[in-house]
Order: sequence, then structure tokens, then C-alpha cells
Amino acid sequence: EASRKLNFGTNRTMRTAQRLYEGIDLGGETVGLITYMRTDSVHLSTEAIQAARACVDKRYGQEYLSPEPRLFTNKTQHVQEAHEAIRPTSIRRTPDSVKAYLSRPQLNLYELIWKRMVASQMADARTEATTVDIDATCKGTSKVYMFRSTGSVLKFPGFRAVYMESLDEEETDDGRQSLPVLEAGDGLGCRNLEALQHFTQPPPRYTEATLIKAMEEKGIGRPSTYAPTVGTLLDRHYVTKEQNRLVPSVLGSTVTELLLEYFIEV
Repeated sequence: EASRKLNFGTNRTMRTAQRLYEGIDLGGETVGLITYMRTDSVHLSTEAIQAARACVDKRYGQEYLSPEPRLFTNKTQHVQEAHEAIRPTSIRRTPDSVKAYLSRPQLNLYELIWKRMVASQMADARTEATTVDIDATCKGTSKVYMFRSTGSVLKFPGFRAVYMESLDEEETDDGRQSLPVLEAGDGLGCRNLEALQHFTQPPPRYTEATLIKAMEEKGIGRPSTYAPTVGTLLDRHYVTKEQNRLVPSVLGSTVTELLLEYFIEV
């Protein structure tokens, strides 16, 4: 997710995380800022959860705190639980307090990890499903057309006050778009009218981030092997990058055909 949200390549993301884990000089003292990053565990220690909840209470108030401590379990099989989930080693080291000692990529990644940890113990966001029916009169005629927009109106931000999940182009959440606060009878002016015709499109090609997500869902590899696997595909020219998408090369397609023909049982 860090590769996707920060627009980093997987190798760069892992190198940056490794540096944060090994330690950063914070004014004369070298401190590891995050826990071990080659893990797919979602387990958090009791001390880390308590510290995050205290941070939420102090910075945002009791209403932003989840009623009970949030505990997480992995949905995928064969997860290695030897380590904790990736988190800041101390929630008190806020991104602002260490930004002077970090490069821009290091700060961006640390901020993402810190925010996710804090948001994990915050209350749910509350939205109101809203359907807007718009009566539109055709100019110069008496014809009335009905347009409908379905979306949601944010009533309470909850964890969204700290962290918003990013989505790839091909992903959607619950199909709802955000709408402003509206009242029945509000007047709407037509700023633009565009007619679009949609045709069925093939699935989009993988990015580095979505390929790793698919590997994780299918139980292929481990966090320590995701970045090297993608790197091998690129280094050996099995795929090329076009507009941040991974496109099979002639070599990659040929090798795949041979593997499917002679090693189908693997």
C-alpha cells in the first residue's frame, strides 16, 4: 500500500523502510523509528495500542476514540506472526517532531505508518447514504428530465480525520461518491452537460502495488520477497513499464508459454 499511496517503486519503498527500521540520527541519538517491516502480521502489542489510544484522546478528543481497543486478525492463510505489525516504535515521535531529520521519502513513509497506527484506534466515520433526484427542464421547451445521483454525505469524520485509504484507478469503495450537504428543494445550476457512452473494458494491467496485492491475496511469496520478485521481472525484461503499468514483453510471454507447456504441475 505504501508503494501505491506514495507512488514509490517497491524497491525504493523497502529501502526507505529499511532505513527507518535500522535507525535515524535524531540530533546525536540513532533511533529506529518503525518496527520490523518484512512482516505481514497485523498483531499489535497491548502497550502500542494503549499508547495510540492515549494519543487519540489527547489530540482529537474522546468522541474520536473507538469504544473498545481494536484488535485485528489476518484474512489470508500462512501468515507469519513472529513479529508485530509495522508500526512506529513510539507514537510520541510524531511526524512533525522528526521531520527535520528525515528526507522527503522517509518522512512520507513514516507519516503514512504513524497515521495508520493512530487511525486504527479511532472511531468509525459516519456517512449518510443520499439519493438526489434532479428535475431538469430542457431550455426552450416544456420537457422535464430526471437525473439521479447516488452518494454519501459525511456526518462524522472519525478515523478519516487522520487517514484516508487510497484506491487504485480500477478499485472502487462501495460505489458511492461524496456529496455536499443538500436539502430538498435546493436549486442547481447546470454548469456543464456531457454525454458519455461506456464500453466494456478489459481488466487494467497490474502496477507494482496491485501485483503485490494480488500475490498477497493468493498466498504467493512473503513480504520479504515481494519487492525482489517485482525487481526480477523488470531486471530480466519479462515485463516493461508503460505509464506505471507492467506490460509483458515478448520474452516474458514466450517464457510463460514454455512454463505452461512443460511445467504445468508446478
